[in-house]
Amino acid sequence: MADRNVSVITEFILLGLTDNPEMNVVLSVLFLLIYLITVLGNIWIIIIILVSAQLHSPTYFFLSQLAFLDFCYSSVLIPKMLVNYTAGQKVISYHGCLLQYSFVSLFLTTECFLLAAMACDRYLAVCRPLHYKGFMTPTCCIYPVTVSYLLGFANSLTHLSSLLNLSFCGPNVINHYFCDIPLLFQLSCSNTQRSKVLFTVLSGVTSVTTFLIVVSSYLGILLTVVKIHSTRGRNKAISTCASHLMVVTLFYGTVIFTYLGTSSSYSQDSAKILSVLYTLLLPILNLLIYSVRNREAKEAMKIIIKRKILPQRT
Repeated sequence: MADRNVSVITEFILLGLTDNPEMNVVLSVLFLLIYLITVLGNIWIIIIILVSAQLHSPTYFFLSQLAFLDFCYSSVLIPKMLVNYTAGQKVISYHGCLLQYSFVSLFLTTECFLLAAMACDRYLAVCRPLHYKGFMTPTCCIYPVTVSYLLGFANSLTHLSSLLNLSFCGPNVINHYFCDIPLLFQLSCSNTQRSKVLFTVLSGVTSVTTFLIVVSSYLGILLTVVKIHSTRGRNKAISTCASHLMVVTLFYGTVIFTYLGTSSSYSQDSAKILSVLYTLLLPILNLLIYSVRNREAKEAMKIIIKRKILPQRT
């Protein structure tokens, strides 16, 4: 019992991306700018979807949930990074570290399943257009989103429980800018074999399951598009899926390269750079892809600006 749930370590040191003071100042400004754009942009997207009647569709309901996840994801990581950079003390408490990873796991897992649900939505829109409205009712849209969050919570609580059973009594330096679970395993003075297996199994099941759903959905879409004879019909089908396909490619590409790469020949510094892509830059890329490239979203923005923001002329 003495070895269980005992932690000599009360805080961890996050080395961040660099130990260069001048570079830290540059990164602080850059990350603050990224955070402001991410927060304001995603809140703006959510507001547009809520108040614009023409965007009250399953596609934009899922998009609002993706924007919310990107907002939460950035809020878990960037504010703590900014505090550490500006204070000059790259420290996070033991419980804060575990909670940070738990939230990262929650939002990352939820986003995996949400992207899979969005792929199914795109499949029904392209391959079953006559039955689409019957399938994708408001109630049917809520189910996959709810399941995505529940699976995210379950995965996060499982990892948190596993980490609470580990003891940390040695080095407390994490060569990263956030508390990533593989690095916590390395610092633990407990036997982490069981926790590592659990992490591998849960991560593998989540990533493989959602990835297969996405791939099978887009294979079905591809087969349908090939059968469309008119150029206009093909272009419409492709434009329906283009934004989501870009987001999925960026998301899975960066995550796979980060975790599979670091387990093979990549250095920890390479892993940190890749992590920046999916933890800090991907929320902004999602924002740009779904707002700048989306004609309906841009039209809704113009209408809101004209009606709600710009003063009306009498």
